[in-house]
Amino acid sequence: MKKFIITSILVALFAAGTSIIAQDRQEENLGLPGDNLNLYAVMKLFQESKTLEEFERNLNDEKSNINNLDLNGDGLIDYIRVFDNIDGDVHNIVLQVAVSPKENQDVAVFTVQRFNNGQVQIQLTGDEELYGKNYIIEPIFDDANAAQTSNPGYTGNVSVQNITYVRTTPFEIAGWPLVRFIYLPSYTAWRSSWYWGYYPNYWHPWRPFYWHYYYGYHYNWNNDYYGHYRRWDSHRYSRWNDYYYTGRRSYSPDVYHRIEVGTYKTTYSHPDQRRDGEAKFAKMHPDQYRRSSNTSSGNSSVRRSGSQSTNEVKSTGNRTNVSRRSNTTMTNKSVGNPSSGQNSGTVRRSNTTVTNKAVTNPSSVQNTGTTRRSTTTVTNKSVSNPGQNAATNRSVRQSKSTGVKSSRSTKRIKTEAKTKQGEKTKDSDNRETNRRK
Repeated sequence: MKKFIITSILVALFAAGTSIIAQDRQEENLGLPGDNLNLYAVMKLFQESKTLEEFERNLNDEKSNINNLDLNGDGLIDYIRVFDNIDGDVHNIVLQVAVSPKENQDVAVFTVQRFNNGQVQIQLTGDEELYGKNYIIEPIFDDANAAQTSNPGYTGNVSVQNITYVRTTPFEIAGWPLVRFIYLPSYTAWRSSWYWGYYPNYWHPWRPFYWHYYYGYHYNWNNDYYGHYRRWDSHRYSRWNDYYYTGRRSYSPDVYHRIEVGTYKTTYSHPDQRRDGEAKFAKMHPDQYRRSSNTSSGNSSVRRSGSQSTNEVKSTGNRTNVSRRSNTTMTNKSVGNPSSGQNSGTVRRSNTTVTNKAVTNPSSVQNTGTTRRSTTTVTNKSVSNPGQNAATNRSVRQSKSTGVKSSRSTKRIKTEAKTKQGEKTKDSDNRETNRRK
């Protein structure tokens, strides 16, 4: 019974740990149309803009590579209109697409709220039809309860440990050029004058990219996006539901139907184009691309060097066993291969295949330099082994002494035979002499 309880506890802990890991490594895309409009990039553009007119123009500029939406499925990029709905000291700045002559679809909404002490808070909320519920982006500012959660739509496997978080304050947000502009006494609420079929002369729609191309471009900005902005799970504007969601939000039944039948899924059908997106980013922002590449390669080299040093320590501890076996076997050259670059698992494999020096040479997994060093070491050890040389010399001496003894015994036998033959000759002569007498 105790074992069953302990096992259950361990299983529960393992499941909890797996859940935490899954949260750290979230999916690269939402599987919704909003994947083709990166709200982190939109927030960054808002921070850098001076007026809402400039913001709208740059948001729809092909060179900015931010707008990749095609909600009506006509094979061309949609124009995003900007409207500012004012509720006292709160600006609800809506990004909207005209899907058809009769239907509009809100894409996202900025809520900018100024307090009496001059502080300003800002949030960007993606429409739940395109991003899911409570998909909210805001600047990272000093807040004891703020959890720095990365965007599940665009982080992929990016490790947050490599990101330098830049904190701001509500007073600094109040100093953003566009925030100052909309709180000027002379400001008039901006409302885009464009609608379905009627767009500015400077804008010409282009064909949308597949999502992997779009992601391949934008993920190079991840350190910048997630270093300045974060996900939040609730609205700071208390009248969000009353003023905007239930009173002014526009949504398109046609977009809803396209989501339900999976029309927008075709954007994920070309993962091979991610490299093309990366190449475009490298061409447009070579300095930023080099910095992101150096950061990733530096982290990889640190991990690789750490594993190599560990293997060297293990290999050093196995040299004693290798030398012992080389002393007991004269013909086994592969046993005396003290390769310093192998790990302990490789050494164990070499011990089990010591007779097959031609096929199972474990040093083949190393690079050329390591193989040369190990071969030289083996040659020196096998040639300069005093125990083996001594055994050889003793056997040679024994064979020589045996040959000398055998030659001496042969001579002695021949001499004795000659003496006996001489004695027999003398006896026969004496008998013949006596017979004659």
